[in-house]
Amino acid sequence: MDSGDSRDEESPLVVSDSQSDKTRQNHTRDVHVLSCAFLLIFLAYGATQNLESTVNTEKDLGTISLGILYLSFTIFSLFASLVVRMMGSKKALILGTTGYWLFMAANLKPSWLTMVPASVYLGFAASVIWVGEGTYLTATARCHANDSNLHEGTVIGNFNGEFWGMFASHQFVGNLITLALLQDGKEGSAGGTTLLFIVFLCSMSLGTILMCFLHQMDGKGEEGPLEPAVSAYSYAASLSKSVVTPLFDVRMLLIIPLFVYSGLQQAFVWAEFTKYIVTPALGVSGVGGSMAVFGAFDAVLAKLGNGLDLMGFNFGGGSFPLSFILSKCKNRSECSVVAGRLTSGLLSITWIVSGGAFAQVIVMLWILLKYRVTSGVLGTLYPLLMAAIWGIGDGILNTQINALIGILFKNDTEGAFAQYKVWQSASISAVFFLSPYISLQAMLLVMLASLFTAFSAFLFLTLKAERAFSSSTSLHVGS
Repeated sequence: MDSGDSRDEESPLVVSDSQSDKTRQNHTRDVHVLSCAFLLIFLAYGATQNLESTVNTEKDLGTISLGILYLSFTIFSLFASLVVRMMGSKKALILGTTGYWLFMAANLKPSWLTMVPASVYLGFAASVIWVGEGTYLTATARCHANDSNLHEGTVIGNFNGEFWGMFASHQFVGNLITLALLQDGKEGSAGGTTLLFIVFLCSMSLGTILMCFLHQMDGKGEEGPLEPAVSAYSYAASLSKSVVTPLFDVRMLLIIPLFVYSGLQQAFVWAEFTKYIVTPALGVSGVGGSMAVFGAFDAVLAKLGNGLDLMGFNFGGGSFPLSFILSKCKNRSECSVVAGRLTSGLLSITWIVSGGAFAQVIVMLWILLKYRVTSGVLGTLYPLLMAAIWGIGDGILNTQINALIGILFKNDTEGAFAQYKVWQSASISAVFFLSPYISLQAMLLVMLASLFTAFSAFLFLTLKAERAFSSSTSLHVGS
């Protein structure tokens, strides 16, 4: 280019760069806003969920309400993506917040007439908000990568890292608020819990207001709008395929028990642990403290496990997710190299999951064989120690299941994650429904049996994957 051409184009280039910088800032701003909004909403909901089995005890109203909520979530999860595509991700996010707000308001006047409808609606709203979150965050990352000439996989990983890093702290923050507001003798009074729920309503309202400041994606980075007749039929066909087809995959059948146990162990800490272990030893206000410890250890382990959750390799100076690398294999030689690292990843996940499972087995056997409510320092320390150990197991399990799905089901990740949420939510719902009718000891025995089944199937899956890799390597060497 000569100097004259350069001078003629200098001014428009400066304007374009300024506009591009502003657009990039808007994308990162949207991630900050989305992360803060979810933190404000879920610090309130998470802490309230922990209290349901100890506050709304009349005819097990709190526990049954949560069972209805997760059953509703399981059913509506099958149709949530259709709602998000019809409304757009931003509007879907705002709609989703209304369910949490209504559920919190129902807790101010808890009865079967208020809690049951609110729980059913929250199941629908929760399914919509989570699909909307994934859609919006991915679309924002794609737009940012395109505007900044960055690799899409790297940006998606960075944006998800910020969101989940912020979200992981919701249990810790929300339960500290519970601990602060329900102490000094307020734990048994209606006034104490009413004040707490009003504070949580304000937090949720602020989160909803923040959602309104998100930029509308206007279809950028998202799938296009649905055509009424044809798209409804194609969506039904796609839904049937995503729900039914994965069940013919042996790998999915072997990992489903792990999905089920994931839900069981989460529901146990929300329904059984707070009711039978924490409340007798520490009181209702102690639920906040113990669950803050649980949330802190869960968040730390989730952060440490995030390296495997977004497992990547360095190619050409950039770090890319494993699923992306696998999809870009051009020939058999490249795929063999990647498959070798995949097998190493599976073995790593196996050892890590073993550690998490062992931690939770210790707690279950401790409660079954040895634990008794005691007074003094040890009476306070034991529930907190159990919460910490359980949080370690939960953090490990959640991150490694996500990593496992990304590794094993790279050709149908969406369908695999759908199966994960359906089975996990169904098992959570089952615990809440069964909780009023079976003892703590019976629940622990069911969980131990479930963990043994899940871990046995998982080990068999790992060995199966290793043999498959060994066979493919032998064929490659022979050719």
